Amino acid sequence: MKKFLIAGNWKMNKTSAEAAAFAEELKAKNLPNAKDVCVMAPFTSIEALGKGLEGSGIGFGAQNVHFEPSGAYTGEISVAMLQELGVGYCVIGHSERREYFAETDETVNKKLKVLIAAGITPILCVGESLEVREQGGEQTFVAGQVIADFADIPAADAAKVVIAYEPIWAIGTGKTATPEQAEDMCAFIRGVVSGIYDNATGDGMLILYGGSMKPSNAKELLEKPDINGGLIGGASLKVDDFAAIAEAAASL
Repeated sequence: MKKFLIAGNWKMNKTSAEAAAFAEELKAKNLPNAKDVCVMAPFTSIEALGKGLEGSGIGFGAQNVHFEPSGAYTGEISVAMLQELGVGYCVIGHSERREYFAETDETVNKKLKVLIAAGITPILCVGESLEVREQGGEQTFVAGQVIADFADIPAADAAKVVIAYEPIWAIGTGKTATPEQAEDMCAFIRGVVSGIYDNATGDGMLILYGGSMKPSNAKELLEKPDINGGLIGGASLKVDDFAAIAEAAASL
């Protein structure tokens, strides 16, 4: 039976009070697949979100972490700090982190390792720009990211990672990724993972689509065999929209 994960990424949105209110509204939806749903909040709102979701089965997490356990890293957050809050998930390598904050495959690899060791599920983002796609280099580029990000990580640990494919070229550019394009790349990523490890690891990995999934297109995307869910941006800020996407997954 196909597994799903519907992961909300609030980015730099929602105060603690807003997170608490959102959690109460989402709990009231009584999602049938609550255990396959999670929300990633800004650091300051994680605690309120977690408390608000207690007893619902819905997971919660962070949008970034530092790979060092402590030290002179002003503005950063360690794995131990996330563990204390009961975080179950953490996004790493998001395209915005890579573009605006100098995230590299080397730092992503380090973060993967510390999250796995801490028992926190990493949601690893990969994806190509418009320039790369227009030059026909999308597969080479994304394969390079996946190979570098999983460097020196054994199969047993790799199996604990969730991958989210972000078609950067289709976000805010006016261009749209079709369900077929999303499926093709998610299937390709699964093949890359199988090539690094084995078919069991590739087949078992959850691969999400992170390109503007919303209620109107969720079912069509989630029906594709290699898409195991979504990393939801804008639609995760509205309870009704986010719940509708989760319900679309539950119907399949």
